[in-house]
Amino acid sequence: MKVIINPPKSQWPSLCLRPQIELDFLDGSVKNILNRVRKSGDEAIRELTLQFDKVQIINLQVTPNEIEEAITEVSASLKSAILSAVKNIEVFHAAQKRSVEKIETMPGVTCWRKPTPIQKVGIYIPGGSAPLFSTVLMLGVPARLAGCEEIILCTPPDKSGKINPAILFAAHLTGIKKIYKVGGAQAIAAMAFGTESIPSVSKIFGPGNQYVTKAKQLISQEGIAIDMPAGPSEVLIIADKEANPTFVAADLLSQAEHGVDSQVVLATTDGNLGDKVAEEIEKQITELPRKELAQEALKNSLSLQFNNQTDLIEFVNEFAPEHLIINTTDCNQLVDKIINAGSIFLGPYTPEAAGDYASGTNHTLPTNGFAKAFGGVSLESFTKYITVQQISKSGLELLGPIIEEMAEAEQLKGHAMAVRVRR
Repeated sequence: MKVIINPPKSQWPSLCLRPQIELDFLDGSVKNILNRVRKSGDEAIRELTLQFDKVQIINLQVTPNEIEEAITEVSASLKSAILSAVKNIEVFHAAQKRSVEKIETMPGVTCWRKPTPIQKVGIYIPGGSAPLFSTVLMLGVPARLAGCEEIILCTPPDKSGKINPAILFAAHLTGIKKIYKVGGAQAIAAMAFGTESIPSVSKIFGPGNQYVTKAKQLISQEGIAIDMPAGPSEVLIIADKEANPTFVAADLLSQAEHGVDSQVVLATTDGNLGDKVAEEIEKQITELPRKELAQEALKNSLSLQFNNQTDLIEFVNEFAPEHLIINTTDCNQLVDKIINAGSIFLGPYTPEAAGDYASGTNHTLPTNGFAKAFGGVSLESFTKYITVQQISKSGLELLGPIIEEMAEAEQLKGHAMAVRVRR
């Protein structure tokens, strides 16, 4: 990790930059993929899958037999863990349902919002070096609770052309039946434009690498909604002198092992903590099967020491991390000062991994500083609200003169007339 002591504010913008592919190359590559899928559909999907995933796929859709076979391959202990996670995710997201409240803004004038599920949604599940079956739960459960009629799931196949059994088991649990063997930017293109096999959708959800994130951003310019820009994973940890370096190091490594473009940051006012955490990282990293990935990620990661807590908190809000762990004795006071973060984890016994899997909160979160404007996925992410209003005759007598006066001032006499004929 790069150690920086009391960085001046002029340096903060550069410290907030995440590792990324050269932008012109990334933009051009993804645009090419989108155009190929738009033009050639399934043919392009098969060609791109062979190119990137090194496997020839004939039938893009997962069959019922493949799902049944996968269910038998998942161990009983993992099934039990997934079922427990589903229960917690359901409890947390079901509590987000709102009752419809009709508001009388003035006598005889009633307005309300009608919640309506998005009919067709697409879910992208990363499945390369780390098949994220947990993301199926995070997206499939709220989609089902919201009442989405059609849920399309795309995830990359392995070298044998199969989908990880745990992904298929999780999809089965959440009621997702339309599952396709396609990953990367081409999966986003397929769900956006539709192909012979894969239906188009109205909104696309799910995290992914920089290619997937760029694809989501580009298709959003064409009228397809997305949940948020959710790219390579990241964590920032605020820790004080009482924090256990073993815990802090483990939390940093849990994000670093996602991939070489993951970002992990330690921020502290304690002069000795950084060294202690670095020692622990060296001990723990040897135990990770994905230690090479973690080591590459750590090369671009930061250990920051600030002179005071005020500057530290200001930097955190500028960084706007996807995951923020506050491992301090005063964490319950500090949380009120945080205005930019995707998800916050308080205290020494709340690892970020809890939110990734089973505490109940959603782990699909904004990255790359987008937490300044976006929140994480929720039940409402799968719902749109239609405003409804009803005005009685007496209500229009009260409201009508106001409308007519404003319409005349805007020189829109037709608007005024629509009220006047009723009065």
